[in-house]
Amino acid sequence: MTITLVTAGAAAIINLWLAARVGAARGKAKVFIGDGGDERLIRQMRAQANFVEYAPFILILLALIEFTAGSSWWLWSASALFLVARVAHPLGMDGWGFGRMAGTLITFLLLLGLGGYAIVMPLIGHSTASVVAPSVAPAG
Repeated sequence: MTITLVTAGAAAIINLWLAARVGAARGKAKVFIGDGGDERLIRQMRAQANFVEYAPFILILLALIEFTAGSSWWLWSASALFLVARVAHPLGMDGWGFGRMAGTLITFLLLLGLGGYAIVMPLIGHSTASVVAPSVAPAG
């Protein structure tokens, strides 16, 4: 499950980047619990929280689709789009308005597309083969 592995690794690094941004904003605002009403800190906390809200769904869908149907160029594309969207969104929260809108729209479209595909996969014949235990002849 190479696509999922690469995407999960990149998502972990993005989450670390988002956490570091929150930490830096906390230090600058001298707010160590909560948001202290600091606008920048609130935006960066929400950007990280937004990532944490959506990333698991995308990663789970990528993993299950890849496990069921195998790797494909379009799944790599969906993964790359997801990662770009999840970097664009917090940049948009910092003031690059297009980034927030694009990040949100791409994430929602991926959720819809991957989720819909996961629902119809069994109906169009993309289901894994049943695992059957091998028969073992009794000793003797």
